[in-house]
Amino acid sequence: MQYDIILIRYGEMTLKKKNYKQFLQKVNENIKKKCADLKDLKYFNTDYRFYIYLNGVDYNEVINRLNTVVGLYSYSLCVSVEPDYDKIALKAIELIKGEISGPTTFKVETNRSNKEFPATSIQISQEVAKRVLPKVDGLKVDVHNPEITLNIDLRSEGTYIFVKEIKGLGGYPSGIQGKGLLMMSGGIDSPVAGFLTIKKGVDLTAIHYYSPPYTSLNALQKVVDLLEKLAVYTSNGKIRLLVVPFTKVQDRIHEKANQIYMVTLMRRAMYKIADKICARDGISIIVNGESIGQVASQTLESMVVVNEVTNKPIIRPVATYDKEEIIAVSRKIGTYDISIRPYEDCCTVFVPEHPVIKPDLEKVKIEEEKCDFDDLIEEAVRNIEVITLNYKDKYSVFDDDTIDI
Repeated sequence: MQYDIILIRYGEMTLKKKNYKQFLQKVNENIKKKCADLKDLKYFNTDYRFYIYLNGVDYNEVINRLNTVVGLYSYSLCVSVEPDYDKIALKAIELIKGEISGPTTFKVETNRSNKEFPATSIQISQEVAKRVLPKVDGLKVDVHNPEITLNIDLRSEGTYIFVKEIKGLGGYPSGIQGKGLLMMSGGIDSPVAGFLTIKKGVDLTAIHYYSPPYTSLNALQKVVDLLEKLAVYTSNGKIRLLVVPFTKVQDRIHEKANQIYMVTLMRRAMYKIADKICARDGISIIVNGESIGQVASQTLESMVVVNEVTNKPIIRPVATYDKEEIIAVSRKIGTYDISIRPYEDCCTVFVPEHPVIKPDLEKVKIEEEKCDFDDLIEEAVRNIEVITLNYKDKYSVFDDDTIDI
């Protein structure tokens, strides 16, 4: 079947009454950016629909790009037709025959937003169905559980028919909600947290705590590769990565503090650095991949003690997810196989056998005073390396652009 239009429906941003026009403009811009290399495409939009006129462009190329645009509820491959029963039926027969290979049940659904068409939605569906039914072998009507639904969209801008609805990512347009700082390890959870935050329209900067010689370039490359996957879903295809030299801070904690507090003190140091970055760069929130109770540092008591070092909101998108739910999302966005590469990040360095899981804030502060690492935190912030990742131009921290796994 030769489709000529892709009809796009907007997602939950339609609920944003006051800011709807702003959201609409942003998501339309993001669609055009993602399809910028497909020069023959033409665009048209109304308040609740966006149309891409293919003009001979392979629709699979367009769909691949739409699958990375947040703020879209769904889209359909359509055929445009004149608002005439016989002409609608003729195209519908061609469309249905291209989609079925044997006996099939169907129904017709009509959306008649163009009230100038002289019939009700039910009448239109009935008129088209009685013209289609005898022309397609093995086709039977089932209005309750059809195997295929012929959709007729009668609008003032045109009449469109389609049989498939492809689910979009939903959410809000990328970059519309402000800035967030993603605390990025190399594990499964933080990339998923990043993806879910991007879906809510937040423009992310990532921060990674790097501890050579305890962690290797392989661990850093994991983070780079994970962020390249997330960059696909941003409006400009890029994510900025801040690589924090964290070795001296960890060494100081290991040398001075009671080891059962190692994880808690390390996390507090990380959040102190993140807080300074947010203040410096005008970032509103901190995002992480913590899931309640998953490990010792993710008990509610630990979260409270760690949160105490910053007044920035800390967003935990996967806080209530089970591990299998997080893994399912990571597979969907293509990060799982990267996350399970056997290269450990700084969170595994010097971890005691029995870390405290319900830390007391006053005791933690006593141990923190022993470390006196404020000077090292300032030094770490001064020596951050900034890497801009682009999903189109693969970046590698290795000279030969390879990883031995």
